Amino acid sequence: MHWLLHALVGTALVGTGLSQDDPPPPPSAPFPTSCSGIGAARYPYTLDSGWEITKIAEGLRQPRTIVFDPLGNMLVLQATSGISVHTFGADGCINSSTTLVQSAGLNHGLSLTPDGKTLYASSQTTAWAWAYDAGARAVSGQKTVVTGIGQGIHSTRTIVVSPANPDLVVVAVGSNANWDTAASSPATGRACVKVFDMSAAPAGGYSYNTQGQMLGYGLRNEVALAFDKNGHVWGTENSGDDFRRTVNGQATDIHIDNPAEELNYLGDPANPFADNWYGYPTCFTVWEPSVIQDNTALKTGSQFVVSPNATFDDAACEGQARPARLSFPAHTAPISNAFDAAGENLYVTFHGSWDRQPAQGYMVAEVPFTKNAEGIYEPVAPADSKTGYKTIISAQSPGSCNSPSLTMSTCWRPAGLSWDPAGERLFVSSDNQASGEIFVLRKKA
Repeated sequence: MHWLLHALVGTALVGTGLSQDDPPPPPSAPFPTSCSGIGAARYPYTLDSGWEITKIAEGLRQPRTIVFDPLGNMLVLQATSGISVHTFGADGCINSSTTLVQSAGLNHGLSLTPDGKTLYASSQTTAWAWAYDAGARAVSGQKTVVTGIGQGIHSTRTIVVSPANPDLVVVAVGSNANWDTAASSPATGRACVKVFDMSAAPAGGYSYNTQGQMLGYGLRNEVALAFDKNGHVWGTENSGDDFRRTVNGQATDIHIDNPAEELNYLGDPANPFADNWYGYPTCFTVWEPSVIQDNTALKTGSQFVVSPNATFDDAACEGQARPARLSFPAHTAPISNAFDAAGENLYVTFHGSWDRQPAQGYMVAEVPFTKNAEGIYEPVAPADSKTGYKTIISAQSPGSCNSPSLTMSTCWRPAGLSWDPAGERLFVSSDNQASGEIFVLRKKA
Protein backbone atom coordinates (compact mmCIF):
# COMPACT_ATOMS: atom_id res chain seq x y z
CA MET A 1 0.00 0.00 0.00
CA HIS A 2 1.31 3.49 -0.85
CA TRP A 3 1.44 5.30 2.52
CA LEU A 4 1.46 8.70 0.88
CA LEU A 5 -1.65 7.37 -0.92
CA HIS A 6 -11.82 28.30 14.02
CA ALA A 7 -17.52 32.00 16.42
CA LEU A 8 -15.45 36.22 15.35
CA VAL A 9 -14.44 35.05 17.92
CA GLY A 10 -18.26 33.98 17.75
CA THR A 11 -19.37 34.16 14.18
CA ALA A 12 -16.45 36.01 12.59
CA LEU A 13 -14.32 32.92 12.98
CA VAL A 14 -16.32 31.29 10.24
CA GLY A 15 -15.28 31.59 6.62
CA THR A 16 -11.88 33.11 7.16
CA GLY A 17 -10.39 32.06 3.84
CA LEU A 18 -8.73 34.51 1.51
CA SER A 19 -10.88 35.96 -1.28
CA GLN A 20 -10.01 37.51 -4.62
CA ASP A 21 -10.37 40.94 -2.96
CA ASP A 22 -7.67 40.25 -0.39
CA PRO A 23 -4.49 42.29 -0.95
CA PRO A 24 -1.33 40.55 -2.09
CA PRO A 25 1.41 39.90 0.47
CA PRO A 26 3.41 43.00 1.42
CA PRO A 27 6.77 43.37 -0.26
CA SER A 28 9.66 41.90 1.65
CA ALA A 29 11.62 44.34 3.80
CA PRO A 30 15.30 44.77 2.99
CA PHE A 31 17.67 42.25 4.45
CA PRO A 32 19.62 43.99 7.24
CA THR A 33 23.34 43.50 7.59
CA SER A 34 23.17 44.70 11.21
CA CYS A 35 20.60 46.22 13.58
CA SER A 36 21.40 49.12 15.88
CA GLY A 37 21.43 48.21 19.57
CA ILE A 38 21.45 44.50 18.89
CA GLY A 39 24.54 42.68 20.09
CA ALA A 40 26.30 39.69 18.65
CA ALA A 41 24.81 36.23 18.99
CA ARG A 42 25.19 35.01 22.56
CA TYR A 43 26.48 31.65 21.39
CA PRO A 44 28.55 30.78 18.29
CA TYR A 45 27.02 29.00 15.32
CA THR A 46 28.08 27.60 11.97
CA LEU A 47 26.25 28.78 8.84
CA ASP A 48 26.07 27.12 5.44
CA SER A 49 27.99 29.13 2.81
CA GLY A 50 24.85 29.59 0.68
CA TRP A 51 23.08 31.59 3.37
CA GLU A 52 23.48 34.90 5.20
CA ILE A 53 22.23 35.78 8.68
CA THR A 54 21.62 38.81 10.94
CA LYS A 55 20.48 38.93 14.55
CA ILE A 56 17.46 41.26 14.89
CA ALA A 57 16.15 40.75 18.46
CA GLU A 58 17.41 39.82 21.92
CA GLY A 59 16.24 39.82 25.53
CA LEU A 60 13.08 37.88 24.72
CA ARG A 61 11.58 35.32 27.09
CA GLN A 62 11.72 31.89 25.52
CA PRO A 63 10.55 32.81 22.00
CA ARG A 64 8.99 29.51 20.92
CA THR A 65 6.85 30.30 17.88
CA ILE A 66 6.88 32.96 15.16
CA VAL A 67 4.05 33.86 12.75
CA PHE A 68 3.46 36.82 10.40
CA ASP A 69 0.26 38.75 9.80
CA PRO A 70 -0.77 39.88 6.28
CA LEU A 71 0.81 43.32 6.83
CA GLY A 72 4.19 41.80 7.57
CA ASN A 73 4.12 42.30 11.35
CA MET A 74 5.86 39.54 13.29
CA LEU A 75 4.02 37.86 16.17
CA VAL A 76 6.08 35.92 18.70
CA LEU A 77 4.85 33.59 21.43
CA GLN A 78 7.17 34.01 24.42
CA ALA A 79 6.60 31.05 26.74
CA THR A 80 5.23 31.86 30.23
CA SER A 81 4.95 35.52 29.19
CA GLY A 82 2.52 35.92 26.28
CA ILE A 83 2.45 37.14 22.69
CA SER A 84 4.37 40.14 21.39
CA VAL A 85 4.05 41.91 18.03
CA HIS A 86 6.94 43.55 16.20
CA THR A 87 7.05 45.95 13.25
CA PHE A 88 9.93 46.52 10.83
CA GLY A 89 11.59 49.70 9.62
CA ALA A 90 12.88 50.57 6.19
CA ASP A 91 16.22 49.01 7.13
CA GLY A 92 14.67 45.59 7.74
CA CYS A 93 15.27 45.80 11.49
CA ILE A 94 12.61 45.77 14.21
CA ASN A 95 11.44 49.34 14.97
CA SER A 96 8.67 48.66 17.52
CA SER A 97 7.69 45.88 19.91
CA THR A 98 4.51 45.70 21.98
CA THR A 99 2.70 43.11 24.08
CA LEU A 100 -0.34 41.73 22.30
CA VAL A 101 -1.47 39.15 24.88
CA GLN A 102 -0.05 38.84 28.39
CA SER A 103 -0.44 35.36 29.83
CA ALA A 104 1.89 33.16 31.87
CA GLY A 105 0.02 30.08 30.69
CA LEU A 106 0.94 30.31 27.02
CA ASN A 107 3.89 28.08 26.22
CA HIS A 108 4.20 27.19 22.55
CA GLY A 109 1.19 27.09 20.21
CA LEU A 110 0.47 30.12 18.00
CA SER A 111 -1.28 30.39 14.63
CA LEU A 112 -3.11 32.95 12.50
CA THR A 113 -5.77 32.51 9.83
CA PRO A 114 -4.61 33.38 6.30
CA ASP A 115 -6.71 36.57 6.28
CA GLY A 116 -5.03 37.64 9.54
CA LYS A 117 -8.35 38.14 11.35
CA THR A 118 -8.26 35.33 13.91
CA LEU A 119 -5.41 34.43 16.21
CA TYR A 120 -5.06 31.14 18.09
CA ALA A 121 -2.76 30.23 20.98
CA SER A 122 -2.59 27.45 23.54
CA SER A 123 -1.51 26.46 27.04
CA GLN A 124 -1.05 22.93 28.39
CA THR A 125 -4.79 22.50 28.92
CA THR A 126 -6.61 25.03 26.73
CA ALA A 127 -6.66 26.68 23.32
CA TRP A 128 -8.05 30.19 22.77
CA ALA A 129 -9.01 32.41 19.83
CA TRP A 130 -9.06 36.20 19.50
CA ALA A 131 -10.24 38.57 16.80
CA TYR A 132 -7.03 40.17 15.48
CA ASP A 133 -6.63 43.58 13.82
CA ALA A 134 -3.32 43.67 11.93
CA GLY A 135 -3.55 47.43 11.28
CA ALA A 136 -4.07 48.28 14.94
CA ARG A 137 -1.93 45.32 16.09
CA ALA A 138 -4.57 44.48 18.69
CA VAL A 139 -6.76 41.56 19.78
CA SER A 140 -10.28 41.43 21.24
CA GLY A 141 -12.95 38.95 22.26
CA GLN A 142 -10.93 36.11 23.79
CA LYS A 143 -12.81 32.84 23.39
CA THR A 144 -12.03 29.31 24.61
CA VAL A 145 -12.09 26.96 21.64
CA VAL A 146 -10.55 23.72 23.00
CA THR A 147 -10.42 22.63 26.63
CA GLY A 148 -9.78 19.62 28.83
CA ILE A 149 -6.37 18.74 27.42
CA GLY A 150 -4.56 16.28 29.69
CA GLN A 151 -1.18 17.08 31.24
CA GLY A 152 2.06 15.12 31.40
CA ILE A 153 5.77 15.37 30.71
CA HIS A 154 5.13 17.04 27.33
CA SER A 155 3.61 20.51 27.80
CA THR A 156 3.52 21.91 24.26
CA ARG A 157 0.17 22.03 22.45
CA THR A 158 1.01 22.94 18.89
CA ILE A 159 -1.89 24.62 17.11
CA VAL A 160 -2.04 25.36 13.38
CA VAL A 161 -4.78 26.65 11.06
CA SER A 162 -5.42 24.91 7.77
CA PRO A 163 -4.60 27.35 4.92
CA ALA A 164 -6.94 25.49 2.58
CA ASN A 165 -9.89 25.52 5.02
CA PRO A 166 -9.29 28.04 7.84
CA ASP A 167 -12.28 26.71 9.82
CA LEU A 168 -10.15 23.63 10.52
CA VAL A 169 -7.67 23.95 13.40
CA VAL A 170 -5.18 21.21 14.14
CA VAL A 171 -3.97 20.62 17.73
CA ALA A 172 -1.22 18.21 18.79
CA VAL A 173 -0.80 16.66 22.26
CA GLY A 174 2.13 14.50 23.30
CA SER A 175 2.32 11.49 25.59
CA ASN A 176 2.16 11.89 29.38
CA ALA A 177 5.35 9.87 29.94
CA ASN A 178 8.23 8.35 28.05
CA TRP A 179 6.22 5.15 27.94
CA ASP A 180 2.52 6.05 27.83
CA THR A 181 1.02 2.59 27.39
CA ALA A 182 -2.58 3.82 27.54
CA ALA A 183 -1.96 6.12 24.57
CA SER A 184 -2.26 3.08 22.30
CA SER A 185 -5.98 3.94 22.50
CA PRO A 186 -7.03 7.17 20.73
CA ALA A 187 -9.63 7.70 23.46
CA THR A 188 -6.92 8.93 25.84
CA GLY A 189 -6.45 12.11 23.82
CA ARG A 190 -2.67 11.79 24.16
CA ALA A 191 0.14 11.13 21.72
CA CYS A 192 -2.16 12.31 18.94
CA VAL A 193 -3.10 15.10 16.55
CA LYS A 194 -6.76 16.15 16.22
CA VAL A 195 -8.77 18.46 13.93
CA PHE A 196 -11.49 20.83 15.17
CA ASP A 197 -14.03 22.59 12.94
CA MET A 198 -14.36 26.09 14.40
CA SER A 199 -17.45 26.87 12.34
CA ALA A 200 -19.30 24.42 14.62
CA ALA A 201 -17.46 25.04 17.92
CA PRO A 202 -19.59 24.66 21.10
CA ALA A 203 -20.07 27.80 23.22
CA GLY A 204 -17.54 26.64 25.82
CA GLY A 205 -15.15 25.12 23.31
CA TYR A 206 -14.50 21.54 22.25
CA SER A 207 -13.45 18.86 24.73
CA TYR A 208 -10.13 17.63 23.38
CA ASN A 209 -10.47 14.00 24.47
CA THR A 210 -14.03 13.37 23.36
CA GLN A 211 -14.60 15.71 20.40
CA GLY A 212 -12.89 16.67 17.20
CA GLN A 213 -11.64 14.33 14.51
CA MET A 214 -8.53 12.20 14.87
CA LEU A 215 -5.90 13.07 12.29
CA GLY A 216 -3.35 10.65 13.69
CA TYR A 217 -2.50 8.84 16.94
CA GLY A 218 0.41 6.77 18.11
CA LEU A 219 2.50 9.93 17.70
CA ARG A 220 4.65 10.26 20.84
CA ASN A 221 5.19 14.03 20.66
CA GLU A 222 4.42 15.57 17.26
CA VAL A 223 5.51 19.10 18.17
CA ALA A 224 6.28 20.46 14.70
CA LEU A 225 3.41 20.70 12.19
CA ALA A 226 3.35 22.31 8.75
CA PHE A 227 1.12 22.33 5.67
CA ASP A 228 2.47 21.53 2.23
CA LYS A 229 1.21 23.19 -0.97
CA ASN A 230 -1.71 20.74 -1.11
CA GLY A 231 -2.80 21.77 2.40
CA HIS A 232 -1.71 18.42 3.79
CA VAL A 233 -0.07 18.10 7.21
CA TRP A 234 3.51 17.02 7.88
CA GLY A 235 4.67 16.45 11.43
CA THR A 236 8.04 15.84 13.02
CA GLU A 237 8.11 13.69 16.10
CA ASN A 238 10.21 13.61 19.26
CA SER A 239 10.66 9.91 19.90
CA GLY A 240 11.59 7.90 23.00
CA ASP A 241 14.44 8.09 25.49
CA ASP A 242 16.71 5.59 27.25
CA PHE A 243 15.83 2.56 25.14
CA ARG A 244 17.15 -0.94 25.72
CA ARG A 245 16.41 -3.66 23.23
CA THR A 246 15.40 -6.80 25.13
CA VAL A 247 15.41 -10.14 23.35
CA ASN A 248 15.02 -13.44 25.24
CA GLY A 249 15.66 -11.64 28.51
CA GLN A 250 18.92 -10.09 27.28
CA ALA A 251 18.95 -6.26 27.28
CA THR A 252 21.18 -4.14 25.05
CA ASP A 253 21.50 -0.36 25.42
CA ILE A 254 20.58 1.18 22.05
CA HIS A 255 19.57 4.67 23.21
CA ILE A 256 22.52 6.68 21.91
CA ASP A 257 21.40 6.38 18.28
CA ASN A 258 17.87 4.94 18.50
CA PRO A 259 15.01 5.45 18.06
CA ALA A 260 15.05 7.96 15.22
CA GLU A 261 13.11 11.20 15.30
CA GLU A 262 10.42 11.00 12.61
CA LEU A 263 8.98 12.98 9.72
CA ASN A 264 5.38 11.80 9.34
CA TYR A 265 2.86 12.41 6.57
CA LEU A 266 -0.49 13.03 8.34
CA GLY A 267 -2.44 13.84 5.19
CA ASP A 268 -5.49 16.01 4.51
CA PRO A 269 -7.09 17.40 7.73
CA ALA A 270 -10.42 17.56 5.91
CA ASN A 271 -10.26 13.84 5.11
CA PRO A 272 -8.13 11.92 7.65
CA PHE A 273 -6.81 8.45 6.96
CA ALA A 274 -8.91 5.60 8.32
CA ASP A 275 -5.75 3.70 9.28
CA ASN A 276 -4.05 6.51 11.18
CA TRP A 277 -2.05 4.74 13.92
CA TYR A 278 1.63 5.68 13.71
CA GLY A 279 3.01 3.05 16.07
CA TYR A 280 3.62 4.57 19.52
CA PRO A 281 3.97 3.13 22.12
CA THR A 282 4.79 -0.12 20.33
CA CYS A 283 6.56 0.54 17.05
CA PHE A 284 9.52 2.89 16.67
CA THR A 285 11.87 3.88 13.86
CA VAL A 286 15.46 2.78 13.43
CA TRP A 287 18.17 5.36 12.93
CA GLU A 288 21.27 3.23 13.49
CA PRO A 289 20.62 -0.44 12.69
CA SER A 290 24.10 -1.75 13.53
CA VAL A 291 23.44 -1.74 17.29
CA ILE A 292 20.31 -3.89 16.92
CA GLN A 293 22.26 -7.03 16.22
CA ASP A 294 19.53 -9.62 16.71
CA ASN A 295 17.70 -8.51 13.54
CA THR A 296 20.07 -7.86 10.65
CA ALA A 297 17.15 -7.15 8.29
CA LEU A 298 16.53 -3.79 9.97
CA LYS A 299 17.81 -0.64 8.27
CA THR A 300 17.42 3.10 8.78
CA GLY A 301 13.70 3.87 8.54
CA SER A 302 12.62 0.34 9.50
CA GLN A 303 10.18 -0.08 12.37
CA PHE A 304 11.13 -2.08 15.44
CA VAL A 305 9.71 -3.20 18.78
CA VAL A 306 11.79 -2.53 21.89
CA SER A 307 11.00 -5.96 23.37
CA PRO A 308 9.88 -8.25 20.54
CA ASN A 309 7.99 -11.38 21.51
CA ALA A 310 5.85 -14.11 20.02
CA THR A 311 2.77 -11.86 20.11
CA PHE A 312 4.27 -8.77 18.51
CA ASP A 313 7.65 -8.46 16.84
CA ASP A 314 9.36 -6.08 14.41
CA ALA A 315 7.61 -7.54 11.38
CA ALA A 316 4.21 -7.03 13.00
CA CYS A 317 4.65 -3.26 12.76
CA GLU A 318 4.60 -3.45 8.99
CA GLY A 319 1.05 -3.17 7.73
CA GLN A 320 -0.31 -2.11 11.13
CA ALA A 321 1.47 1.16 11.84
CA ARG A 322 2.07 3.95 9.36
CA PRO A 323 5.83 4.28 9.04
CA ALA A 324 7.79 7.52 9.13
CA ARG A 325 8.38 8.97 5.68
CA LEU A 326 11.88 10.07 6.68
CA SER A 327 13.93 9.84 9.86
CA PHE A 328 16.42 12.03 11.70
CA PRO A 329 19.12 11.27 14.29
CA ALA A 330 17.93 10.22 17.74
CA HIS A 331 17.27 12.86 20.43
CA THR A 332 17.71 15.85 18.11
CA ALA A 333 14.21 17.10 19.15
CA PRO A 334 12.49 18.73 16.14
CA ILE A 335 10.01 21.40 17.34
CA SER A 336 9.08 23.67 14.39
CA ASN A 337 8.39 23.09 10.67
CA ALA A 338 7.90 25.50 7.77
CA PHE A 339 7.72 24.98 4.01
CA ASP A 340 9.15 27.57 1.66
CA ALA A 341 6.76 29.39 -0.71
CA ALA A 342 7.29 26.94 -3.55
CA GLY A 343 6.82 23.89 -1.33
CA GLU A 344 10.19 22.63 -2.49
CA ASN A 345 11.84 22.48 0.93
CA LEU A 346 10.69 21.86 4.49
CA TYR A 347 12.70 23.67 7.18
CA VAL A 348 12.94 22.12 10.64
CA THR A 349 14.40 23.39 13.92
CA PHE A 350 16.07 20.73 16.05
CA HIS A 351 16.07 21.88 19.69
CA GLY A 352 18.87 19.50 20.65
CA SER A 353 19.43 16.50 22.89
CA TRP A 354 19.56 16.27 26.68
CA ASP A 355 20.08 12.53 27.11
CA ARG A 356 22.80 11.81 24.59
CA GLN A 357 26.57 12.21 24.88
CA PRO A 358 27.93 13.64 22.75
CA ALA A 359 24.92 15.87 22.25
CA GLN A 360 23.42 16.44 18.81
CA GLY A 361 20.77 18.57 17.13
CA TYR A 362 20.90 22.33 17.85
CA MET A 363 20.37 23.04 14.15
CA VAL A 364 18.03 24.11 11.38
CA ALA A 365 17.76 21.62 8.53
CA GLU A 366 16.44 21.84 4.98
CA VAL A 367 14.53 18.80 3.66
CA PRO A 368 14.07 18.82 -0.14
CA PHE A 369 10.53 17.91 -1.31
CA THR A 370 9.01 17.00 -4.64
CA LYS A 371 5.55 16.19 -6.01
CA ASN A 372 5.14 12.55 -6.97
CA ALA A 373 3.11 11.02 -9.77
CA GLU A 374 0.00 10.93 -7.56
CA GLY A 375 0.23 14.68 -6.93
CA ILE A 376 1.36 14.16 -3.33
CA TYR A 377 4.29 16.11 -1.91
CA GLU A 378 6.98 14.01 -0.30
CA PRO A 379 10.68 14.18 0.56
CA VAL A 380 13.08 13.64 -2.30
CA ALA A 381 15.07 11.12 -0.27
CA PRO A 382 13.84 7.56 0.23
CA ALA A 383 12.62 6.46 3.65
CA ASP A 384 15.84 4.58 4.43
CA SER A 385 18.08 7.60 3.81
CA LYS A 386 20.37 9.15 6.41
CA THR A 387 21.12 12.07 4.09
CA GLY A 388 17.61 13.32 3.29
CA TYR A 389 18.29 16.73 4.83
CA LYS A 390 20.94 19.46 4.83
CA THR A 391 22.05 21.47 7.85
CA ILE A 392 21.92 25.21 7.09
CA ILE A 393 22.83 26.51 10.57
CA SER A 394 23.85 24.83 13.80
CA ALA A 395 25.52 25.42 17.13
CA GLN A 396 29.24 25.64 16.51
CA SER A 397 30.11 22.55 18.57
CA PRO A 398 26.84 20.66 19.15
CA GLY A 399 28.62 17.67 20.66
CA SER A 400 29.68 19.75 23.65
CA CYS A 401 26.28 21.35 24.25
CA ASN A 402 24.74 20.78 27.67
CA SER A 403 20.99 21.28 28.14
CA PRO A 404 19.93 20.53 31.73
CA SER A 405 16.35 21.68 31.05
CA LEU A 406 13.98 22.54 28.22
CA THR A 407 14.85 26.24 28.52
CA MET A 408 18.51 26.20 29.51
CA SER A 409 21.52 25.33 27.40
CA THR A 410 25.17 26.16 26.94
CA CYS A 411 24.54 26.58 23.19
CA TRP A 412 22.51 28.39 20.55
CA ARG A 413 19.20 26.51 20.62
CA PRO A 414 16.77 27.00 17.70
CA ALA A 415 13.05 26.88 18.42
CA GLY A 416 10.56 28.79 16.24
CA LEU A 417 10.84 29.50 12.56
CA SER A 418 8.70 31.20 9.92
CA TRP A 419 9.03 32.66 6.45
CA ASP A 420 7.95 36.27 5.99
CA PRO A 421 4.78 36.81 3.84
CA ALA A 422 6.90 37.43 0.73
CA GLY A 423 8.65 34.10 1.23
CA GLU A 424 12.10 35.66 1.05
CA ARG A 425 13.38 35.80 4.62
CA LEU A 426 13.45 32.95 7.10
CA PHE A 427 13.14 33.97 10.77
CA VAL A 428 14.54 31.65 13.45
CA SER A 429 14.43 32.03 17.23
CA SER A 430 16.73 30.70 19.92
CA ASP A 431 14.73 30.19 23.11
CA ASN A 432 17.67 29.68 25.42
CA GLN A 433 16.68 31.10 28.81
CA ALA A 434 19.99 32.98 29.02
CA SER A 435 18.91 35.19 26.11
CA GLY A 436 15.92 34.76 23.81
CA GLU A 437 17.03 35.85 20.35
CA ILE A 438 15.66 36.07 16.81
CA PHE A 439 17.71 35.88 13.64
CA VAL A 440 16.78 36.47 10.01
CA LEU A 441 18.30 34.30 7.30
CA ARG A 442 18.26 34.55 3.53
CA LYS A 443 19.64 32.45 0.71
CA LYS A 444 22.38 34.22 -1.16
CA ALA A 445 21.59 35.23 -4.73
